[in-house]
Amino acid sequence: MPGILGTKVGMTHVFQDDGRVIPVTLLNCEPSTVTQVKTADKDGYPAIVLGFGALSKPTKTRKFRFSREFRVEKPEEFKIGDKVTVESFKDVKAVTVTGTSKGKGFAGFIKRWHFSSGPGSHGSHFKREPGSIGARSKPGRIHKGKKMAGHMGNARVTVKNVPLIQVNTEKNLLAVKGQVPGPQGGMIIVKA
Repeated sequence: MPGILGTKVGMTHVFQDDGRVIPVTLLNCEPSTVTQVKTADKDGYPAIVLGFGALSKPTKTRKFRFSREFRVEKPEEFKIGDKVTVESFKDVKAVTVTGTSKGKGFAGFIKRWHFSSGPGSHGSHFKREPGSIGARSKPGRIHKGKKMAGHMGNARVTVKNVPLIQVNTEKNLLAVKGQVPGPQGGMIIVKA
């Protein structure tokens, strides 16, 4: 079982038999369809491509809204048109969930990187300024990766070893403990 594609439904909580309450995120993982099988002989590595979210008006080249590639050990076990369902997660204890975080637009360096601000009184011109950002004539530029103001969020985020609390095969739902990146309805990738 390589993984499955789905969408984030939202957060709720689950009551355990011993009275504990566990916060969970529900993931709607409708059956994903195998659209391509890659082999080591033909493509150089073994993998399968899963399609999710069938389009209402499919074209020759595109039949699904999302498609992602998963590496597998034995690609001969899969055929084009096979379905991958949440049933394959029955015996799994923890999963890896990947999603795209919420975009927060352009943010200053204090909000984006949690820097502290300067003094706010006595004529200080250093309230929300970044201060010194580079050296002098050597190297004569600002190094790449400097923590400055810029676009915040809207990045691919992976959360590993998330405990899998429940698997609902009738409604194609997975309940994972805690938070999952992305907005409600956002696409997520679940791997065992």
